[in-house]
Amino acid sequence: MLTRSLICAALMTLGWFVMITANGNALQLSETRGGKLIQDYITALNSGDEATMRAYLETNVAPAALKNRPVAPRLAIMLDLHQRWQSATINEVASATDTTTTALITTKAGDWFAFTMLHDRSEPAKMLGIQIEDVEPLSTVKLQPLTSKQLLTEVAAALDSHSKADDFSGVALVAHNGKPVFFKAYGFADTGLKVSNKLDTKFNLGSINKKFTEIGIEMLIAQGKLSYSDTLGKLLPDYPNREAASKVTVRHLLQMQGGIGDFFGEAFDATPKDKLRHNNDFIPLFANEKLHFEPGTNSEYSNGGYILLGAIIEKASGMDYYDFIRANIFEPAGMSNTDWFETDSRTPNLAEGYTLEGAADGKRISNVHTRPARGSAAGGGYSTAEDLLKFVNAAADGKFGAASEHARGLGIAGGAPGINAALESDLKGGYTVIVLSNYDPPSAERIARELRQLISRVTN
Repeated sequence: MLTRSLICAALMTLGWFVMITANGNALQLSETRGGKLIQDYITALNSGDEATMRAYLETNVAPAALKNRPVAPRLAIMLDLHQRWQSATINEVASATDTTTTALITTKAGDWFAFTMLHDRSEPAKMLGIQIEDVEPLSTVKLQPLTSKQLLTEVAAALDSHSKADDFSGVALVAHNGKPVFFKAYGFADTGLKVSNKLDTKFNLGSINKKFTEIGIEMLIAQGKLSYSDTLGKLLPDYPNREAASKVTVRHLLQMQGGIGDFFGEAFDATPKDKLRHNNDFIPLFANEKLHFEPGTNSEYSNGGYILLGAIIEKASGMDYYDFIRANIFEPAGMSNTDWFETDSRTPNLAEGYTLEGAADGKRISNVHTRPARGSAAGGGYSTAEDLLKFVNAAADGKFGAASEHARGLGIAGGAPGINAALESDLKGGYTVIVLSNYDPPSAERIARELRQLISRVTN
């Protein structure tokens, strides 16, 4: 499943309604301070051209903002958005102030988002950052504001409803300014033994693990042990696909523009899952595939690409991939309950996954036969809600060095049969949402979206 990576570079008040001017007409984008910034951003994004996007950022981002977050990570966000949306259409203005302008947009697939441009007061206005949040299509209906106390009541009601409907089993955590304000477990970690999920139950994160791999790569780049332009052939000289080795770069892999295949498929299905115990065990499942496109000319979700990033971390650091991530991310953050636990080992307080896929009678079955024995650099590790909050807080405190920037303002998710996890940080007002589930997608993502929408209504 795709991981989302939507960045919030600052906080704002957001209302899902059309702003009405004094004469009763809807405010036009051209009448707002940030309107041209939004229009030009969407135009550059829709072009799909990296040079056009880079030129927009170099011209329109405020110099002070570039010191905190340079062009490269901002460009990665634009490319990621283009990959997911393909194109976006601006529909109407939702709100506008001297420093924020929000437009309601729709994507090629018909999804609605509130796109907020945060900008300074200069003439012309310069971009400080963006915030993107899901909205319902009926986005012109003003929602009632909530106090922080009412928020917690609404959150509890939403989770209770999903739990009673048996479409959610897991843990939900809402934090404010880095501290939990709502934290509760629902359902069973093991339905057969009737073992309930607990606050410290470990859940499979799916593709959220890709963020740890990305940060590991950024750390090595900051240390001068890698560069974005290094090719596979330079870093992994024994890689069997010589075309990929000569053309695919670290940047391509990070941005999923390398044309590298996925390890899921016939080879994965035919491989006994107990044989997949190390990141490198996954490479033969896709290494000999022909490139899906010329590197850099297109985007395609690639688990295989992140497997290779894991192998690159090993080569550049001289450490086992898992050891490197533990030593450089988990340990500095205090994430003592996070690891790639093996499926066939007895790990205390680990949630089993339950899926409706392949269930003949409509009752969920174990997902054990769809999971490799151990996760990889592309996903499949385990963590707790509390550990993920520690990760968010560690990034905010700069504990990952320069790579901390790549772990701030997160909007990421991961999922597979019997696995779903969502993490949203730097939401309006300093909130973080973490939802972990041992049911099929979108069990966690759906709840995270509902909680984000509730948080958007908080007024104090």
